[in-house]
Amino acid sequence: EPPDTPKDFSCHTQDMKRVTCTWREGETYLYGRNAPQRTLSKTSSPKMALCKASCSSGQCSCSWDIGQQRIWNVTVTVENPLGKKNATDVFDVNHRMYPTAPFQVWEDCTDTEITLHWNYENNEIELFCQTEVVHPDGKVELLNSSAARPKRVTVRGLRPHTAYTARVRCAAQARFWRWSEWSQALTTTTKEGTPSGKLDIWREITPVLGGRNVTLFWKQTPSFQANGKIISYEVTWEKIEDGSKPESVSFSAIYNSTRIFIDNHSYRISIMAKNSVHFSLPSVLIISRATDNSRKILFCSFPGTEELKEGQVNGTDDGIFISWEPRSIYDSYIIDWCNFPRLQPCDLQWKRFGPNISSAVISSAAFLPGVRYKFCIYGSVANRASLLEKKIGYLRELPPHVDPIVRKVDLTYNSVTLSWDSYLTNESDTGFVRGYHVYVSPIQGNCNLKGSKKYILSDESELCKYTIENPEEKRYTVKHLMPNTKYKIAVKAFTGGGETPIVYFRYIDTPNNSNILYFVFLVVILPTLVAAICHWKMKWVKESCCPVIPSPNESKVLSFKEFKIDSEKVLKINDCLPDVLAVDSDAEAQKL
Repeated sequence: EPPDTPKDFSCHTQDMKRVTCTWREGETYLYGRNAPQRTLSKTSSPKMALCKASCSSGQCSCSWDIGQQRIWNVTVTVENPLGKKNATDVFDVNHRMYPTAPFQVWEDCTDTEITLHWNYENNEIELFCQTEVVHPDGKVELLNSSAARPKRVTVRGLRPHTAYTARVRCAAQARFWRWSEWSQALTTTTKEGTPSGKLDIWREITPVLGGRNVTLFWKQTPSFQANGKIISYEVTWEKIEDGSKPESVSFSAIYNSTRIFIDNHSYRISIMAKNSVHFSLPSVLIISRATDNSRKILFCSFPGTEELKEGQVNGTDDGIFISWEPRSIYDSYIIDWCNFPRLQPCDLQWKRFGPNISSAVISSAAFLPGVRYKFCIYGSVANRASLLEKKIGYLRELPPHVDPIVRKVDLTYNSVTLSWDSYLTNESDTGFVRGYHVYVSPIQGNCNLKGSKKYILSDESELCKYTIENPEEKRYTVKHLMPNTKYKIAVKAFTGGGETPIVYFRYIDTPNNSNILYFVFLVVILPTLVAAICHWKMKWVKESCCPVIPSPNESKVLSFKEFKIDSEKVLKINDCLPDVLAVDSDAEAQKL
């Protein structure tokens, strides 16, 4: 292909003595004697080359001494057998100053400042320079040197004992055209300074004979700046009441906890961090005087705190969500917990919250599903902490390990009553027991008991399922069973994580229905028995139940023969002396 027009053709000087022109070329795919020929010359004398060009990877340059001439009009021509192209640049050398990169960069520093120094070639040319400072967080800061001090700049407001990276570039002060290349980067660290902020400290109190063991913990927070390498921690404690002489002990920087013994008086405890310069400000804890009431407000695990019921908390995707009732008297809240509650030491952790916060999500890489974690919530005012609430919860609940033990089975012909032991809760539980499921099925056939739900096992067999949502319930009656039938039953506890698969069943046989036998006895057997007895004693029964009614005609009173009406004998009134005469009515009396 014919050559392209040279791109980015530009000329500059670094020392006001020699000019260098640069440009880029495209690929012509011609080589050897047909390769492109390049000529850089004055525009007015195209056949007189000023220099011999050199190219590498499409980037070309050409340099020549300029003598005293300052205004130049130059043309670069690129030619091959298929054609030629050229580019022109007209410039004043005074306006094309492109300094060399600064060198010999060094620094002086304090704990908060860095002063950078450098040199550059051609000190007779007035330059001004720019410094780039990269902070540890990636922030880039640019500072320009002053005319009075062109070879130095001071960077202020830095953090103690922190590494910063800096580099410098320069340009012509009188007629700015282009920055030089950057100097080599210099990484320097500020000196150490006094630690700023306070340590975050906490305690665990255990009552013992004659006093209390106090385990102290401390850690650095984002607001604490060590400003150097921490070499030790200073722990000091003193009685508040009598103002006795403080006791103190120093620990190496590798430690973050210690245990001290104090008696039953009130104590003020402070912890400071120390580097090679000085101590940090003290972090203070006040341990109240030991009384029966103080056990309730100081010790999360002490037996005197049963009246603080343990509320249940739930796990989320991010951790365990905890909320508490805010109290206006406290200036902060603290939540502590153990990362490994089943081990000793349990790796006690704590987190502080401001006075306007009443909920938080506690997260830890150590949290595992099926492990119960206890959270103690304290309110703090004037460095005195009081226990407010206790919570227990799981990152994620798992099914319970064991099933309820059925201790008693009461059977009737159409029901079974199951009684089981209370499900004992302890630290090893894998979830909160929410209730129970009772499963029933006849040995032969499917289950369709009234009030139940169908439950299909992995082997496609069908069970009747009853749900008891009260975890305190210990008794349940399954009704509507068939008499004289064999059933299999199972009782399972369930948590928020479900329940384990059914492995073992208990088998029962319902008895015959005694009510049916009683009915048969009343309707069939008893009447038959009575009939047999009656037939056997017919004469006695007849005389007792149906006696012969005497005929008046056979009465001796009517033995006379004088008066008869048809076949009936008639008794004359005057033949008798009645005891009582009763008249039914006046009309009847008149008739008579």
